This record gives sequence, structure tokens and C-alpha cells, in this order.
Amino acid sequence: MNLRNFLIVGGSGFIGSVVTRKLAALGKKVVVPTRRRERAKHLILLPTVDVVEADIHDPQVMAGLAATADVVINLAGILHSDVANPYGARFKAAHVDLPRRIAEACAAVGVPRLLHMSALGAATNAPSMYLRSKADGEAAVLAAAGSVGVTIFRPSVVFGRDDSFINMFARLQRFAPVIPVGGAQARLQPVHVEDVAQAMVNACDVPAAAGRAYTLAGPQSYTLRQIIEYAGRVSGHPRPVIALPAGIAYLQAWAMEFAPFQVLSRDNLASLKVDSVATEPFAPELGVVPVAMEAIVPGYLAGQSPRERYMQLRDRAGR
Repeated sequence: MNLRNFLIVGGSGFIGSVVTRKLAALGKKVVVPTRRRERAKHLILLPTVDVVEADIHDPQVMAGLAATADVVINLAGILHSDVANPYGARFKAAHVDLPRRIAEACAAVGVPRLLHMSALGAATNAPSMYLRSKADGEAAVLAAAGSVGVTIFRPSVVFGRDDSFINMFARLQRFAPVIPVGGAQARLQPVHVEDVAQAMVNACDVPAAAGRAYTLAGPQSYTLRQIIEYAGRVSGHPRPVIALPAGIAYLQAWAMEFAPFQVLSRDNLASLKVDSVATEPFAPELGVVPVAMEAIVPGYLAGQSPRERYMQLRDRAGR
């Protein structure tokens, strides 16, 4: 890989942290902008990573950050927004306006490559605001990028040790006697975060990846119900999963929007109307053979008593 300097927007997040770690292991110089440096303190000790406080929504700031980069990677994204047509203001800011500014900055300073994270199922006529905003974000990047080599990635739901997906379902079953869920028959093809990150790193070495959009998915699809049941079994707290009728599921999602920690929204429920599956999990040129959920999840869910979880956290912190 001749590309040496990387700027990762969203580099301190779930996927971004893994991409950053992989690039640092290759000796690449990585800049990770963040609003609060302490949120990225887990990256600060990586020898080639520079965590900087910056307002990435400021076009001049973004151009300055991109000026020395060979590759810019955009992983910024959110799951919830206010309700509006075609999508709320928060989705517009994070999924459309910010990617456009990033692409414009890349074009202005001559960045050779831009990698952009979208979502499997993104479409302008999708049933959810999330998926519609992701589609418009793709279009905004392509329109603003000019001669920049853009690669778009569309993953299914991403799992891994620090995910908010499998872990969430495991935690719910630790305390709830039953799990009522809407969209129980929706099909998903969970993909491991390490595979997603490796595909993005590998794509930098594939000239033909510029101008391409790739789907990223695991080797097997499951219904949402099967995933929830699996999380319960592996964590040692299996609970009955009750598939809710559409109307009741909508009311449940609406009520959850007022919870202190938002687990599910009406828009999340709408996203489940589109199966998040792929006929080709990974294109051959990306050099990744996706690993199955069953090979990874037991390693971070099995036997999660409070003491075991505490010891895992100590081990990961090097204490």
C-alpha cells in the first residue's frame, strides 16, 4: 500500500476504531478528528494515530484536515433522528450534508481516494428515513467528489465485541422475562466488524475499487427472531421471543422513543421492512472471506456474569 496518510471521520466509533487499529498496525499515519478528545482516548496510544479536536462540519476545517491525506474515510453515522419527510434534520446533517462537505473538501485539495460508508438497502424510495438519507448521502458524495476515486460500502448489520446489536439483545434477556419484538421475520446477514474494516483497508490497494459500490455481509442470513434467540442462548439467558403484530410493534417503537436510552424507534422498525441481505457477501477483489456469527459471538457473550464481564474489561484495559 503506497498510500501513507489517512483521515478517518468517525474513526473513534465502533467500526472506525477497528479500521484505525488496522491501519496503525501497517504503520500508516492516521488522523482522527473528534469533538472531544477523551472520547477517542483508546486510540491515543497507537503510535501513528493523531487524535485532534475539530469541527468536522466546518468546510474550512475539513479542507485543512484533508489537505495532507492520501485517503479520507467517512464512517460518520447515526441511528435516530427527528421525524420528517424525506428524513429528519439529524439524518440530513450526518448522512447527507457532512458527506457532501467531505467530498467537496477532498475535491478541493486533491485527495486521491475517498471511502464512504453507506448501508445495505439504501434507496431513495426506502421505507425508512435512515435508508433514504443514506441513499442521498451516496448521491451527494458522488456529485461533489469530482475526480476523486470514491468507493462506497454498504454493510448489513455489523456485529463485534463492542457492538450495540448482539450485546443489546443479550442484555435485554438478562432482565426481561420475555422479548416482544416487531419485525421478527425480517432477514439480516450480520457481518463481523473485523471483516468490514479489513475490506476497507484492502480496497485502498485495489485501483479498480475506485468508482465501485460494495455490499458487505456475513456468510449466512437469519431472521431477527433467530438472532435474538441466539444472543439469549449464548449469553446464558434465553427468553421467549414474541413476534408482535404490525400495529402493536409500531406502538412499542413509538413508546421506546421516549426512553432515556433509545433501543428502538419507528424508523428502525421501518428499516426492517427491507431485508438486509446480499447475494454476494464480499467481492473477491476485497480479499475477505466473511466469518460466521457463531464463530465470534460466543467469545464475547458466553458466560457474561458481572464478575466475568469485569475481568474481560480489565484484560482489555491491560490491567
